[in-house]
Amino acid sequence: MAEYKLFLQRIGLIGITQLLTSFSGVILLPILTKNLPIEEYGIWAQMLVTIGIFPGIVMLGLPYTMVRFLAALNKKEEIQEIFYSIFVLVLLTSGIASLFLYISSGVVAPKLFDDNIRVVKLLSIIVFFECLINLFVSYLRARQQIKKYSFIVFFNAAAQILTVSTLVLLGKGIIGASIGLLITDLLTFVILAFIIILDVGIKIPKFKNIKEYLNFGIPTVLGNFSNWIVNASDRYVIGLLIGTAYVGYYSPGYSLGNLINIFIGPLVFLLPSVLSKYYDENNVYEVQTVLSYSLRYLMAISIPAAFGLSFLSKPILTILSTPEIAAQGYLITPFVALSTLLYGVYVIVAQAIALKKKTVISGRIWVIAATLNLVLNFLIIPYLGIIGAAITTLFAFLVSLGLTIHYSSKFLKFDTNLTFMLKSILASILMSLIIVLYTPESLFEIMLTICVCVPVYFIALFLLKGFGKQEFKLLYDIIKTDT
Repeated sequence: MAEYKLFLQRIGLIGITQLLTSFSGVILLPILTKNLPIEEYGIWAQMLVTIGIFPGIVMLGLPYTMVRFLAALNKKEEIQEIFYSIFVLVLLTSGIASLFLYISSGVVAPKLFDDNIRVVKLLSIIVFFECLINLFVSYLRARQQIKKYSFIVFFNAAAQILTVSTLVLLGKGIIGASIGLLITDLLTFVILAFIIILDVGIKIPKFKNIKEYLNFGIPTVLGNFSNWIVNASDRYVIGLLIGTAYVGYYSPGYSLGNLINIFIGPLVFLLPSVLSKYYDENNVYEVQTVLSYSLRYLMAISIPAAFGLSFLSKPILTILSTPEIAAQGYLITPFVALSTLLYGVYVIVAQAIALKKKTVISGRIWVIAATLNLVLNFLIIPYLGIIGAAITTLFAFLVSLGLTIHYSSKFLKFDTNLTFMLKSILASILMSLIIVLYTPESLFEIMLTICVCVPVYFIALFLLKGFGKQEFKLLYDIIKTDT
């Protein structure tokens, strides 16, 4: 029980960090939407989409490989060899890819960035540092250095708010916002490099076992790319088919629904390293227990959050952006919130495939989902617009989760708490009645509604016997005890 308590404490610490840093997007949203033309806000959204996919492709799946192979190691020499072997490869691949993007900016800009070549050139530098930051963060993840990770994430978010908002408010437009991102990445990179050099030192690698690392990592590239197609390519397709202005209408509602990732992020960070350690020690029971606990607590928080965000989407977007954006994009949020919830379940279920080192299976699953998503986007968006993009995203996540459950159950089974899920859904419906009856509009009314809905949900869940005294005692101990 002590190990589960520590695991949940770490989830709580990362969750709080991500909750705080998610407000960077919330804070920047009104600053950007009210100070940039809708076309430039659409370019900003395209930049974030590109930053999201670039590391997943050019890094050859090596950050995840580092997490898988470093988790159980203790000898400094072995850690140095793995880290620096992977670092040199990532430095090479990301450098080449960034240079290619810079050179081809004249071709890329007219198609995806409203012909803004300067933005694409700045973006090519930003994504290079994003790759290195991603790798360094993966090291902290592999070594389970939670406090350092939390500090870095919080610093990055705070610096981004400060630099981007300052330059935009000074009238520098999308170029200023891009420079703000670059400054933030440079500062974050320097701090991370300092932390890691102090921790692991410096060593010239001999590239031992590099073939094994590539064999593990490269199959995930196709999965990462396909995952990106499902998650974010809709912004590219919308921009190509109906213009960057509609990307600007689509993105705020998408970002709001995507806030469910606050609860998924800690699991993405912790599960691979924690489970790899247990699995490599042949402790399958602990693996099953951690997976079961993770799914239970994810559902307990994410299901009511998805309901709440869906019903509060229009008033929240009206406050954070403009009435025009809210009217165009509020219906996007329910589809994205449900899609993100399904992705959270996928993150947990897919661990069984990763533990067996069957990453090719995950890659194939995402290829199928991505192909369906991309084809349906081109077919549906011209007729249904941005709502069509949200619908196809949800369908793709349903397909990927269904296939993942099918294959992962062949490798490892655990208690999925289906009864608890149903109770959580019922409690969330009861909670949502308050929102429907009250119809909050102002910021104060929204905050008051949330403050009422949270205890109503947990009381309803308790009365439905979703949580027992043991869970509440464990939660109390976690809150009471320092990490």
